[in-house]
Amino acid sequence: MSEVSYLSAASDLSSVGTPTLWAVTIAGVLLLLVLDFLVTRRPHEVSMREAIGWSAFYIALPLAFGAWIWGRFGSQQGVEYLTGYLVEKSLSVDNLFVFMLLLAAFAVPAVLAQRVLLYGIAGALVLRAVFIALGAAALQTLDFAFLLFSIILIATAVKLLRDAMSGHQQEVDINKMRSVKLLRKVMPVVDDYHGTRMTVRQGAKRALTPFALVVVAVLATDVVFAVDSVPAVYGITEDPYLVFATNAFALLGLRALYFVLHAALSRLVHLSYGLAIILAFIGLKLGLHWAHGIWDSVPQIPTLASLGVIIGVLVVVTLTSLRATWGGNLPADREVVADRH
Repeated sequence: MSEVSYLSAASDLSSVGTPTLWAVTIAGVLLLLVLDFLVTRRPHEVSMREAIGWSAFYIALPLAFGAWIWGRFGSQQGVEYLTGYLVEKSLSVDNLFVFMLLLAAFAVPAVLAQRVLLYGIAGALVLRAVFIALGAAALQTLDFAFLLFSIILIATAVKLLRDAMSGHQQEVDINKMRSVKLLRKVMPVVDDYHGTRMTVRQGAKRALTPFALVVVAVLATDVVFAVDSVPAVYGITEDPYLVFATNAFALLGLRALYFVLHAALSRLVHLSYGLAIILAFIGLKLGLHWAHGIWDSVPQIPTLASLGVIIGVLVVVTLTSLRATWGGNLPADREVVADRH
């Protein structure tokens, strides 16, 4: 394929997403988000039974949707959706490490934790939608978009691997966070939480609560996570609709999944290594795809093979993590979460 014909093909992204399907999907996502806000309207500690129930629902729903995609549009789209969902779900577990650190650093009361997470999820959905649109525009207008995505993912993988190998436990210093420092310059901040209220009256002025600070901090982390999450799934499928669906379903279940995995997160000591391998692999896949568009002799990595590699890496790092922490023997210098950015 010549470079000219490659540019022409790249500018015509195919998608299974009709206007009706987009409208129904967005309405469904908004409905589920509203449902989550209604469930958390009264702050309470989440029981394991409640967390497992919601987690099962948010795993069964995207799998059922994937089966519908497979039956309606064919095996190619079905495999792309399931692979993309698996990638995004894996990366979302990494998000939970950061959320765990932030909730601990801000000393968020247990009854308020799920509302903080929900604000983070809502913000992440908005940001992912923006990045997905930008990614689709880049693929349509830039002949080197796949190469750019490849570089972003490989650079992120190298950073993630380097931080994972450093062996130092990361701590969050809220006094050094840019978002927190900026808010404190704009408005005074009270010391105590006042439920889910963002502001309270302090004398003649209004002041921010710690709840507002942690919500902003969580939203700030959403930005940097979107930078590699969206290119990663574009490495699996070029369909903007499938990219949106995989991101939305992976994020919606995070609130409940956090409480299910909270105790287990510290045992996934090798997750960062696995995610680094996955991101580097997808980056390589994107690079080969870009090169194939210019030189036909360059091979490409099939999506089904990508699914096998991703599942294999996740299984291996999970087993090695469990073995390394068997009997509760966590390394003293356990890296709670890699500073990916």
